[in-house]
Amino acid sequence: MKTSFVSNLALQNAMRLTIGRGQNEIQKLNTEIVTGRYSDIGLALGANTSNSVTLNSDVTRLKSILDSNALVTQRLSASQSALDMMSDAAQQMLEAYIAVNGSDDANRLLIAQRDVESALGAYTIAGNTSANGEYLFSGINTNIQPLEDYLAAGSAPKAAFDATFFGHFGFAQSDPSAAGITVAQMDNFISNVLEPAFTGAAWNTDWSRASDTNVSSRILKNEVVDSNTNSNSAGMRNFALAAVIGVELLNSPISAEVRTAVNASAIKYAGSAVTGIDNQRSTLGVAENRITKANTALESQLRIITLHLGEIEGVDAYEASTRMNSLLAQVETSYTLTARIQQMSLMNYL
Repeated sequence: MKTSFVSNLALQNAMRLTIGRGQNEIQKLNTEIVTGRYSDIGLALGANTSNSVTLNSDVTRLKSILDSNALVTQRLSASQSALDMMSDAAQQMLEAYIAVNGSDDANRLLIAQRDVESALGAYTIAGNTSANGEYLFSGINTNIQPLEDYLAAGSAPKAAFDATFFGHFGFAQSDPSAAGITVAQMDNFISNVLEPAFTGAAWNTDWSRASDTNVSSRILKNEVVDSNTNSNSAGMRNFALAAVIGVELLNSPISAEVRTAVNASAIKYAGSAVTGIDNQRSTLGVAENRITKANTALESQLRIITLHLGEIEGVDAYEASTRMNSLLAQVETSYTLTARIQQMSLMNYL
């Protein structure tokens, strides 16, 4: 009969290995209990791992679009607020013109002129609104402030108007010689000289540095919307034109008949400004509605894919918890045995 030698060191090492394996398994089970999915997807699914990878990629893509849509919604909401301010300013300007229609009273005209200047200031502030470091009305030129401030000292649009008026009539709008301008001459100046300066290329030279091309955002895999607008729209041009007429000509030394004609033109352009700006608000409102519907579709897709992922990757949390409790008990027992073995010594028997 042959006996084998077994040392307490060998027993300790065996226990140490058992404890190490148990701790690794406990860590793996704890991860599965917390996450609800296999800790090692490749090992658990084998050949079906590609399905998990594809579905997780789809989840990441859908969440990315939802995050992008949240930023787009924020941008559109800020744009709507700015356009609302601009629309109110246009309405204020229109009411100021209507209030002095047919009047030649100097005090009333001065008050109307100040109201128009106030409206123009609000228009400029709203037009230069930014959100998250991007200007809302610059089109794709989101890093460039779109509108010049007409009322600022040395502004380019103010200098352009002065030069245009002087070039056409040969004197400044504040010159007493303006009293000799006829209705036909003023109508010709406003319609054929001044208006083209706002509707044509001069607008982009003197007033606006915005791009005509708006920012496009993908809100679904196959759907794109314009997520901002720009200050080159007809409504904003008409606002500036109506305001300049009021600031420069309404209280100038022109005859009562010419002033009536000037006021009529200002009312026309102010009305067009209100309509144009409200049209921009409607366009952005349509984009907001499309994003809301897109988000609903994306969230539905996300729920379906997540549910399918749960069927593929999901673990039985109760079973995993039971296994972990069993392993914890085994590890505790191993700790106890190891401590007992470490206390074994031949010296105790000598």
